[in-house]
Amino acid sequence: MRRKFNFIGLVQFIFMILSAFVVGFILNFAQTNDLIFSKQIVFQSNVNTYLLTVLILFLIYLGLYGLFNRFFVSSAIFFVFFAIYAVADYLKVKSRSEPILPSDLVMLKNTKGLLGMVTPKIMTIVGIFLVVIIVVFVLLEKFFGKKMLHFNYITRIVFVALVAICIGSFYKANDADSVTYKILTKAGYTNYASNVNQSANSNGPMLTFLGNMHVDVMDKPEGYSKEKMESIVKKYQGVAKSINRKRSNKNLSKQTLIFVLSESFADPARVPNIKLNKDPIPNIHNIKSKTTSGLMMSSGYGGGTANMEYMSLTGLAMNQFSDSLQSPYTQLVSKQDNPLNITNSFKTSAAIHPFHGNFYNRSTVYEKFGIKTFRNIDTTGSLKLKYADTLPEMEYVSDESAYKDTLWQINQKKGGQFINLVTMQNHMPYTNNYTNNPYKVTGSGVSDKSRSQVENFSRSINYTDDSTKEFLDELDKIDKPITLVWYGDHLPGIYDGNNIYQYNVQEHETDYFIYSNKYAREHDEGTTKLNSNTQVTDPNGFIPLALEQMDQKVTPYYALLTQVQQKVPAMAKNIDEGTNSLYVNKKSQTVSKLTKKQQKIMSDYQLVQYDLTVGKGYIRKTINK
Repeated sequence: MRRKFNFIGLVQFIFMILSAFVVGFILNFAQTNDLIFSKQIVFQSNVNTYLLTVLILFLIYLGLYGLFNRFFVSSAIFFVFFAIYAVADYLKVKSRSEPILPSDLVMLKNTKGLLGMVTPKIMTIVGIFLVVIIVVFVLLEKFFGKKMLHFNYITRIVFVALVAICIGSFYKANDADSVTYKILTKAGYTNYASNVNQSANSNGPMLTFLGNMHVDVMDKPEGYSKEKMESIVKKYQGVAKSINRKRSNKNLSKQTLIFVLSESFADPARVPNIKLNKDPIPNIHNIKSKTTSGLMMSSGYGGGTANMEYMSLTGLAMNQFSDSLQSPYTQLVSKQDNPLNITNSFKTSAAIHPFHGNFYNRSTVYEKFGIKTFRNIDTTGSLKLKYADTLPEMEYVSDESAYKDTLWQINQKKGGQFINLVTMQNHMPYTNNYTNNPYKVTGSGVSDKSRSQVENFSRSINYTDDSTKEFLDELDKIDKPITLVWYGDHLPGIYDGNNIYQYNVQEHETDYFIYSNKYAREHDEGTTKLNSNTQVTDPNGFIPLALEQMDQKVTPYYALLTQVQQKVPAMAKNIDEGTNSLYVNKKSQTVSKLTKKQQKIMSDYQLVQYDLTVGKGYIRKTINK
């Protein structure tokens, strides 16, 4: 009997170890989507990190066994969890070139919304696979469960403690003095600071996930002190005074300023190796030619909407944060009190997002920002969306409806206000079955299997093109000054024929324009077209550009942002190896080195950003006055 017991136990542990090896490989394959590359990483170039992943997977399996004390129940949970994890990582990498990260866990608050972004085919395949796993292990537990090993409480506690200690140790993974860091380094773990996806390709998605559990928001800049920060405020008070001599409008809150983040909007005809048979956005091209406009450097591809929104509203730059901060909305703002943002300059403010309000923790973030009302598809009563129609072939609320809600909000206030609209119409997936879609795409910038997605996306933004023109026409009918900042947040992750590293700049450029309505133009509260320093900008440059468009006087903080926008190349979080920051000039060319004057401005900018986010807050009460 004893021999039989030991034999069964041995078989169980061999199965667990082999399972850890198999799951480890599957996770690597899900990350790279390349069998040959995965085999090379696992069996040649990165054997040690793979073995470390296998060890962690085995400990997790062991921890589950200790927790439930049922071998087949633990096995079912282990395989179901990592099957979902592998598929989720695969889908995120495919659409955003980025692995699953701890900051993504907040999205689990809205599982329904997440599932809505997955194609029915994938959901069906995954669903069938999971059901099969569960049924098989339930039957195994029923017929053979009693023959498997069962442990006493002390052993079970030890198993659970081992996995808890293992995972908990990754809290110090980025601390060079920690034991975890030294073990990871010895194993060959390399944290590619500027490219989290490259880290996941090399180290495996699990080690990358665990290595980003602890967030260092921003490194302390050299020279940071109370005296230094006070001198910066004094300096930009002088800069503000110089700027304000040439501007006439004093009270920003008397005007209406609207920020429109147009989901995934970027002209597909501008993507390298892509050719369309006709222009899907003729109206927006015409608008851009007549008003302040250009290209925006995005810090995301295929995703990262809330990061661009954060930069637009605060004027702070993603490339100045540490790499472990992947989402300021979920990892930073929720811990702040009254974070500085454009809403602070208005007595009335509103946010509109025709999707679930808890995505990216927006409900909490907007409240922290001081935004008075937030309308989304979850809100009810007086905060319910007034318009929520979808286009016939689409599942998300249309841009036309979103614009109507914005017009309704404008008319709720006689004076000025700030409105932040984040649209949803053009969100992935692009699998709509359009009737007689007139757009055809050729070129090597997209694979044959994704070509229809680019064609569907082109049709989708054509609807945006029409509704945006109609929206501006309606703004021109309103007898009060209104200025609109309109921008695409990132390219959709559908251009799979291009090497994103080769076309780093082009595949991170979206469209933007700033439009002042007829009343604002006729009453010297809005400009028709700015021509200087507008060709290529970044989300953190929208506030100073809007204030210049509105002929609005600036605070010391906005004077600093004006200097950054006008005198420093557009910036973005770099995806390429070597540096965290990508700088791009007005000709969309990479700038390898800043001038001494630009470096000085950036030094001031970094010090201010640090003080306003994780520093002592020396200037929080004075720099925006």
